[in-house]
Amino acid sequence: MGQDKSLIKEVRARFAYVESDPFSGERIFFENAGGALTLNSVVETAAKFAAIPDNQGRDNPAAKAMGEVIAKGRADAMVFLGAEQGQVIVGESGTEMLFRLIRTACMGTSAGNVLGSTLEHPASRSAAAHWAKAAGKKHVLVAHDDASGCVGPDAYAAAVTADTQVATIVHCSPVTGMDVDIAAIAAVIRSVAPECIIIVDGIQHAAHGHVDVTAAGVDGYVISPYKVFSRHGFGLAWMSDRLAGLPHESLIGADSWELGTRDAGAYAAFSDVVDYFDWLGTKLGGPASRRGRIEEAAAAIKAHETDLTDAMLKGVGNLAGLAELPGVTVLGGVDNPARAGLVACALEGMSAEELVSALRERGVRTHARKADHYSGNVLAPLGMADCLRVSLCHYNTEAEVAAFLTAMAEIAGQTRQ
Repeated sequence: MGQDKSLIKEVRARFAYVESDPFSGERIFFENAGGALTLNSVVETAAKFAAIPDNQGRDNPAAKAMGEVIAKGRADAMVFLGAEQGQVIVGESGTEMLFRLIRTACMGTSAGNVLGSTLEHPASRSAAAHWAKAAGKKHVLVAHDDASGCVGPDAYAAAVTADTQVATIVHCSPVTGMDVDIAAIAAVIRSVAPECIIIVDGIQHAAHGHVDVTAAGVDGYVISPYKVFSRHGFGLAWMSDRLAGLPHESLIGADSWELGTRDAGAYAAFSDVVDYFDWLGTKLGGPASRRGRIEEAAAAIKAHETDLTDAMLKGVGNLAGLAELPGVTVLGGVDNPARAGLVACALEGMSAEELVSALRERGVRTHARKADHYSGNVLAPLGMADCLRVSLCHYNTEAEVAAFLTAMAEIAGQTRQ
């Protein structure tokens, strides 16, 4: 995709504020892990549905239309996630969805253990710790590998037991940017505890690659749509029939997982995201099936973003990459095949916040992660107080990477002086 300049131009034209924003003017956006750019179609959809006063479940044409929009959104999400059974719901946020799924799994299963890893974002890790304790279960955390910034099936295999009732996995770390092989981990868990409820935090991964909950063999998968080209204000979760069938909060006399009137616009906005992946797969000459075209798009996205992160690390043209810049440390190593659209690094003699500011002054938007409750699980074992997070998506370009490297070389040079 990166070599097709006409396609990348079409891709960028479908997003809002690609090259500038109303507050800072022109800038390069490498803060996608904090919230990806929004599709123009989502912006239009959000405005359209915000103005409609009618809700589903009434006897009028507008209410019927809202119901159809919600049904389509659920069906589209099932296709996007590769789900052949189960159900999709939306809620307040991805974090809230993780808490709710994990709460239900912990409270609805027999005595035993809840298994997770130290790589996880506090959204799943906190939920598992809280609800394991409330359910009288032991919360077991396996250690991730500090050098690679990842966690693998061997770590889970060493800790899973026959009475492991619930397991949590992060599909991609928002700190290191490393993808996790959820299918391999799920297989290891099920080989010992076949009935374990397995819930995946897919919030960081969804914008960057392939999602197939059926192939992965998991029971829950959660997305924050604003990190996958949609809007703020809702989270989306898929649950297997097994997880959905556990006792859960619902209105008396009803079995619905969703509490209260749903925002039809949220479902419509996620349909826009799935339509976009479908469009991209079509442009790439994808197969006849909608799912096949989504897979084609995901593969191209991953390949393009790998090219960009490789350029960022190893250089482009006559510009040195981060791996060659004096004083720069790259988390997870330079040659790490698990990396997915994100590079985390530090510059000797400058705090991450200072580096973010210096890059901002040069027109590049990035973010600092600190060794706090969000990122301390990754940074503290490395003896790091903070790091710079440079996160990109498939609409970013090699020219933008070159501008970032030019800025980093200038800043690194000034720091050494």
